[in-house]
Amino acid sequence: RLPRAVQATYLEPLRHKPNATDPLTCELQLRSYSVRNLEVFADFAMRAAYYLKLCALGPIPLPKITERWTVPRSNFVHKKSQENFERITRRREIRIIGGHPETVAAWLGYVKKYQYYGVGMKANVFDSSGLDVPESLDAIAADISKKL
Repeated sequence: RLPRAVQATYLEPLRHKPNATDPLTCELQLRSYSVRNLEVFADFAMRAAYYLKLCALGPIPLPKITERWTVPRSNFVHKKSQENFERITRRREIRIIGGHPETVAAWLGYVKKYQYYGVGMKANVFDSSGLDVPESLDAIAADISKKL
């Protein structure tokens, strides 16, 4: 019989349910040429989000990007003999709903620190602020000018 921690790796990652009113805090897009590396890392990121008490949706499969090109096998004299190549980029997206900005930054730092080889990441972090942004920027500018 396996320990519970080992058994949990064979199951789908646990998730916290988001509120309907919580805003979108972060979108993490994962890209890879290998499906296996992508799925392993998406599972790791979902488990890390659960243990940081973040409400995560995903991994959402995004459309794959297919690149094709044709090159001659030999010199220009043998143009009729060509070779075709194809590269498929697979993508997944993980969305964090209603997370505190510091917690999301810690999650992104942890995921980046233990990034799996062959998997690229792109994160869009959303932050909300009040309607008094110009006044707060003026106060910060005045404070900086006093220090100079």
